[in-house]
Amino acid sequence: MPEKTEKELSDNSRGNWRKAISAVEIRNFGYAVALVQSVLKETPDFLEGRKLLRKAQIEMHRGKKNFFGGFSTIAVMGKGPQLLKKDPKAAMDLAEEILEKDPFNNAANHLLKDAAMALGHFETAVFALQTLIECDQKDTKTMSELGELYFAHGDADKALTIFNKILEITPQDLVANKRAKDAAAANTMKAGGWDKAKDYRDLIKNKEEAVAMEQKNRVVKDEASIAALLAELHQEAEAHPESIDTARQIAALYEQSEDFENAIAWYNYASELSKGADSWLLRKVADMQLKQIDAAVEARQKWLEEAGEDNADAPRVKEELAGLIKQKNDSMLDDARKRVERNPTDLLFRFELGEQLMGNGEFTEAIPELQKARNNPNVRLRAMSLLGRCYVGKGMLDLAAKQFGDAASEIMVMDATKKDILYQLGLLHDQMGHKDEALACFKQIYEVDYSYEDVAKRVESSYAAG
Repeated sequence: MPEKTEKELSDNSRGNWRKAISAVEIRNFGYAVALVQSVLKETPDFLEGRKLLRKAQIEMHRGKKNFFGGFSTIAVMGKGPQLLKKDPKAAMDLAEEILEKDPFNNAANHLLKDAAMALGHFETAVFALQTLIECDQKDTKTMSELGELYFAHGDADKALTIFNKILEITPQDLVANKRAKDAAAANTMKAGGWDKAKDYRDLIKNKEEAVAMEQKNRVVKDEASIAALLAELHQEAEAHPESIDTARQIAALYEQSEDFENAIAWYNYASELSKGADSWLLRKVADMQLKQIDAAVEARQKWLEEAGEDNADAPRVKEELAGLIKQKNDSMLDDARKRVERNPTDLLFRFELGEQLMGNGEFTEAIPELQKARNNPNVRLRAMSLLGRCYVGKGMLDLAAKQFGDAASEIMVMDATKKDILYQLGLLHDQMGHKDEALACFKQIYEVDYSYEDVAKRVESSYAAG
């Protein structure tokens, strides 16, 4: 059932809707919320209204701490399931009551999604999940739900985009990888008209083509099978040069056979066909380039081990090795910059760029990136640790000590991260001549991990000296 548009609103609702738009423009968000709520009471499947409502609610709560999250979640968990079965419209109203105070509430948005699906309002269900993803752009669990929702609704193209986004965040996600292949296959079938078979001859033809596709998507390890599939896929690419899926399959087979040069060429071609819209393909190009460099580095390291330092060609090979390592570092840094340029608000990409800059000794450029990355709770402590190292690199020891100290104080358990931060802080205090503060850091580690670095020697020698 398609969602309603402004033209389908009653005269009274249409008037309130236009007043709400004006209220948002002058940032009178409270008035806008009240107006849109009245519109949605009458027309719950008016999606544009719900979008404006959520925008106004988010703006109202921007920068404010939410004190209702726990209570609102309990309310949804307690009343939601019963309402959903008896009266999906009432369940939707309950979800909106909670979202008014807590627009990004996970349980309420999921209740809104389930109620919308029960009422046949697909786009509203999608919007509820999109709201959660807007709040946390690394929420792969909700992304997977959205991808499955698109796929079940027959929109394999959007499902593929979502699953590829998940793979960009977590490349080892086997479920997302399989679902991406399923969505790609569904796209290909739709493009080829396989979903519109008219008689048994069409069905037989479709079944044969589906088996062939399954064979192409299987992980094959022997060179003969790869060569045979590549020959067949190259013919398909010549017949249908606009097929992104065919280009992707060819690239994947070249990657599997470790022919990185051809893999890069075909991933690039697939990316060009998508007009750069598929970020997963761009990431694969970068990954293949790094693998190509890694293979060259490994070959030279192996040569040096076997030939020995005295070989006449050893200096040349060492120079090549150093050049390849620099090329890899430069490539990783360049890739990190491009990701930030494409997604300037993504704090994880900011962290990765700061990490690469710090590793290259570019401390001044790394500092602002890592300062921004601190606002991402998933990398906050790592960003603070790297910031401390940047300050040390610039000789700003007092700022470094504060950064390490703040990071250590936020970690409640003595895990590997806290031990590393305390150790760095101890070394820093020692360098600054703060012997007591340095010893206090080393003692905290000593009490839980005797064998960590050289803390045992440092702690025990302090008693011997006394």
